[in-house]
Amino acid sequence: MSEIKEHCGLFGVFGCEDAVERVYYGLYSLQHRGEESAGIATTDGKDIVCFKGMGLVTDAIKKEALKTWKNTAAIGHVRYSTIGSSNIGNAQPLVVDYYKGKVAVAHNGQLTNAKRMREEFEANGSIFHTTSDTEVILHLMARPLNMMQESLAPVLSQLKGSFSLLFLTPNGMVGVRDPHGFRPLAIGKLNSGYVMASETCALDQVGAEYIRDVNPGEAVYVSKDGLRSEYFCPQKQIKPAYCIFELVYFSRPDSQIYGESVHMFRKRLGAALAVESPVDADVVISVPEGGNSAAIGYSHASGIPFDRGFIRNHYVGRTFILPEQAKRHRIVELKLNPLKETVKGKRVVVIDDSIVRGTTSKSRFGLLRKAGAKEIHVKISCPPHRYPCYYGIDFQQKGELIASTRSLEEIRQFLGVETLNYLSVEGMMNCATQPQPHFCNACFTNNYPTPIEEDTKKLTERKKDTEDVKTT
Repeated sequence: MSEIKEHCGLFGVFGCEDAVERVYYGLYSLQHRGEESAGIATTDGKDIVCFKGMGLVTDAIKKEALKTWKNTAAIGHVRYSTIGSSNIGNAQPLVVDYYKGKVAVAHNGQLTNAKRMREEFEANGSIFHTTSDTEVILHLMARPLNMMQESLAPVLSQLKGSFSLLFLTPNGMVGVRDPHGFRPLAIGKLNSGYVMASETCALDQVGAEYIRDVNPGEAVYVSKDGLRSEYFCPQKQIKPAYCIFELVYFSRPDSQIYGESVHMFRKRLGAALAVESPVDADVVISVPEGGNSAAIGYSHASGIPFDRGFIRNHYVGRTFILPEQAKRHRIVELKLNPLKETVKGKRVVVIDDSIVRGTTSKSRFGLLRKAGAKEIHVKISCPPHRYPCYYGIDFQQKGELIASTRSLEEIRQFLGVETLNYLSVEGMMNCATQPQPHFCNACFTNNYPTPIEEDTKKLTERKKDTEDVKTT
């Protein structure tokens, strides 16, 4: 798997004792969704305070804070960025004090009309304090006409792109999903309160019972009176386009996403690979952790025994956290070490969840060759990434995608392996139990569910060190 930065992770609690501590452990379960920064905002029913920092949850949020704040409501965020630099100013939740009082917001996704809206606000004298597209939402909330509304619908209806959101006010919490439901957001029940999380594995962590997902186009308001649901757009605008890559790669295997068991979905991907690209081999191994479930599925379907081929150093983070390519190469060697006893003299099938840029994959397969693998047959449990993602995943420049500029044979030669096969789009989509039109697979097919503004395309074509609209 070439290093990819994903969007972010959200976790919120309302009406539960020790909400801050519960959010902390919820974020810990979502650490795989963001390693750049973490933060928690909490309220005592009057004020909202926020503490956040750079790095992992354990580094960004000090344990003293958990003991200090004994409130019953809090929201939290772990973050990756997809354009621009990473700094504490862009860490979330964002908290502002405006006409209606204080509000905190945490965002997972990417607004495709953020640049245009930001320029409009700035032309009218608005001042932005971050480079995050999330701040646009707060400026929309502060508009006079919107401030008079009790509903968030007038604000949410102006947003385009992907957005799962958590809002916290002194009186309540709100969970939101865009009309396409690009990013997941689940609701759980915990004692007399409620929990919202990007993945159900985080609900499990705090002992919450999964109730349902926030639906596409829905805002769920949580208060002392319970839950209240509102759809902020017409039903005709609600067209599910769940990100298939959440299931292929990003989400934890022990989560339920879009009504799917992530682990079982990935096992089906592996089984489909075995049917589409059989090979004579001695052993099936995975690139951990992402390829584990698919490798099990491939082994079961092919009859080739599965074994551990790499030992992972768990004290090294996900390689796509690092901004410089040179550091990523070094991390690959620190992160994975091949088991010579498994691969030496063997014809090895290697299952990985994806190859995006190809550089770290080349390093990994090189390690297998050095360990004595006789043949290396690489099987990828999704199709080739050929097109940018504008909905919050860090492959937004087409030129970065190895499959956009090279043929399958050229990629195989670049990786230095005997064979290379990707799962077909049809094979991948058939592994889902949800209707196929309900998924976004634009990074594979170029079929984008929403129009992409030219400003957004131009923005993502710039170098990563630009300081334009930061996405979450």
